[in-house]
Amino acid sequence: MADVFADRLARLVERHERLIARSNEVDPAWDNGWYERYKYPVVTNAHVPLFWRYDLDRRRNPHLLERLGVNAVFNPGAIEIDGTICLMCRVEGCDRKSFFAVAESRSGVDGFRFRDYPVVMPETDRPDTNVYDMRLVRHDDGWIYGLFCSERKDPNAPPGDTSSAVAQCGIARTKDLDRWERLDDLKSSSAQQRNVVLHPEFIDGKYAFYTRPQDTFIEAGSGGGIGWGLADSIEHAVVGDETIIDPKAYHTIKESKNGAGAAPIRTDRGWLHVAHGVRNCAAGLRYVIYAFMCDLAEPWKVTHRPGGYFIAPFGDERIGDVSNVAFINGLVARDDGSVFLYYASSDTRIHVAATTIDRLIDYVTNTPQDPLRSYACVQQRSDLIRRNLALIDAADNPILRRVRP
Repeated sequence: MADVFADRLARLVERHERLIARSNEVDPAWDNGWYERYKYPVVTNAHVPLFWRYDLDRRRNPHLLERLGVNAVFNPGAIEIDGTICLMCRVEGCDRKSFFAVAESRSGVDGFRFRDYPVVMPETDRPDTNVYDMRLVRHDDGWIYGLFCSERKDPNAPPGDTSSAVAQCGIARTKDLDRWERLDDLKSSSAQQRNVVLHPEFIDGKYAFYTRPQDTFIEAGSGGGIGWGLADSIEHAVVGDETIIDPKAYHTIKESKNGAGAAPIRTDRGWLHVAHGVRNCAAGLRYVIYAFMCDLAEPWKVTHRPGGYFIAPFGDERIGDVSNVAFINGLVARDDGSVFLYYASSDTRIHVAATTIDRLIDYVTNTPQDPLRSYACVQQRSDLIRRNLALIDAADNPILRRVRP
């Protein structure tokens, strides 16, 4: 008689280990030079340990059925600790509740394994219904901070309304990503806050925050844009004035709303940011990733705004629970100048793109700004064409001459 439990267990273990051991490779179809895009997602719901999902007791579960399913793994914060890349993943169960869990890899592009237990994030005196999308930053004060969306039901929702919610910025700190101290939620004059990022350095002795004020849970409304504000304390963080440093803009990739991604990278040219922009279209909201740079001495002043997106959903990345979405809240800038950008596609899975500080600086400082009108865009492109044709016509290089058949 077939041993159903043993047979299923063997298949599940073999499949899981084969997935974890799979080598990733650069996708040859991608060639714009900004970054290398890797072929396979680095973390998916199938990477979640079997012992998180199945009751492995034969007596209680003779058919080895999944007991606590995982729907998706996405939107990770990222940090490097002692040469290991750690992703603070948003793990969403089949019950729609999200929680945080750390997946680790030495290579940064494959071999990610979860720690044995998910993160136990302490609650405040107003328990969160849902927590997600953590930004990790190693701050000058010696702590690693995690800033995340804390979602609660809107207490002012009318009877029968079971979808209205309030989003605020939860704050916690740690030394090892295992044990967390929960601090007060960020307080600001905005009705709701999402996608808040902590600046890694003190500014005039204060903690600096990149905020995203919103009128409602979904819509930026009269607010929106990436804000800047200071707080005297991190334990009881209160931001008074919020100055919008990167506003949303009509008929651009950030027409509906935009928000900060990971903590910015300090470079010799300025603070380099990645962010997400959202526009509406016939298929719904489209999320893409873009970049900009701020002044080193005055990080609330934007110095470069390259036009267009940096990463958009590509191929199968366009399909998922919330389709047509590329979202980033984690990157790792390594000592050797390499950079890993960890982004999620369609609220379903996690990908990596690899680049360097030099290429990012080149992209941000030399890509033209969006001129905001079709006529001006044609003039901008025509200037590039004119310069290139002059080079081609004067070239001795036969390969360059072949660019124009």
